[in-house]
Amino acid sequence: MAYTHTNSKGATYILHGRTSTTSTGKERTLFFFAKEEKEGALDSVPDGYHVAETKTGLLVLKKNES
Repeated sequence: MAYTHTNSKGATYILHGRTSTTSTGKERTLFFFAKEEKEGALDSVPDGYHVAETKTGLLVLKKNES
């Protein structure tokens, strides 16, 4: 089941991840939240990250501080 998070405004979003290759050949994963479940939906928040919310209610992933 996909990871969902409800923001302070009551909207529910689903966490997704998409992997791409940079021009130097490194793989990078882009994490994003969407209202609908799409290809690439994740089951949980990746290790080392936590969900944060901006003032406007936008959900973002942030790296945990060590």
